[in-house]
Amino acid sequence: RDKWSKKMDFLLSVVGFAVDLGNVWRFPYICYQNGGGAFLIPYTLMAVFGGVPLFYMELALGQFHGTGAIPIWKHICPIFKGIGFAICIIALYVSFYYNTIIAWALYYFYSSFSGTLPWASCDNPWNTPDCINYVGKSNVTWTNFSRSPAEEFYTRKVLEIQKSGGLYNVGGIHWELLLCLFIIFTIVYFSLWKGVKTSGKVVWVTATLPYVVLLVLLVRGATLPGAWRGVVFYLRPDWGKLLSTAVWVDAAAQIFFSLGPGFGVLLALASYNHFHNNCYRDALVTSAVNCLTSFLSGFVIF
Repeated sequence: RDKWSKKMDFLLSVVGFAVDLGNVWRFPYICYQNGGGAFLIPYTLMAVFGGVPLFYMELALGQFHGTGAIPIWKHICPIFKGIGFAICIIALYVSFYYNTIIAWALYYFYSSFSGTLPWASCDNPWNTPDCINYVGKSNVTWTNFSRSPAEEFYTRKVLEIQKSGGLYNVGGIHWELLLCLFIIFTIVYFSLWKGVKTSGKVVWVTATLPYVVLLVLLVRGATLPGAWRGVVFYLRPDWGKLLSTAVWVDAAAQIFFSLGPGFGVLLALASYNHFHNNCYRDALVTSAVNCLTSFLSGFVIF
């Protein structure tokens, strides 16, 4: 079985898997909703007593047996082999979900190469009379039916929701989005086609670039008016929330979604480690990076 050529290839792969939309979008919202700074207490406790041990266990199992999510159950308990197949099916569904979002991002990237951004005005063919451009204007009347040009670009140009009659009639194929999705799956394929020899190199870009973008957005956001008010809004503690069971449930759910144990990916990544690799230290380092990234993302968003 192939092995990671460098220790950093493995660490960046784990960080690249663990740090995702759950960190950037879900954590800031859940933190704000469940007591701001007070939410960090149940979040930390759930990480220490739930998330990190599961994270470490999965890395240890994968490294010890040196196999992926399906054959590992032959060594643990053969009767549970179906769990491995279920994990792969779930991973397949998740790949559909995430690659579609990345295809949208690629479409936005392509659309941005124009003199005037298509989501900056209401003068486009897909806009409706309800579209109102309120940026830089002081005398705009906003109603419950009003829509921003950015919203209409996403719903009417990218998704073309107006051509769908519901789940039973989703409309035709949007060829531009199909092409973007094909490009994304092609990139994913060539990132993995030689196993860890190629994926270990790709993660140097895919795992580090989000941090560059986050830092750029953080600096930009900190220079905008009202930045401090956003931070206060994000972290103002509401200690009474700690008495609610729902807050502790949300903390457990967030740390599980954030670290990602149970998806079989950590098993697969760790299976390419050398047998005597210190996976305990790896689990602590990558878990800490993941949780700190969630905390940092809150400042970027708010």
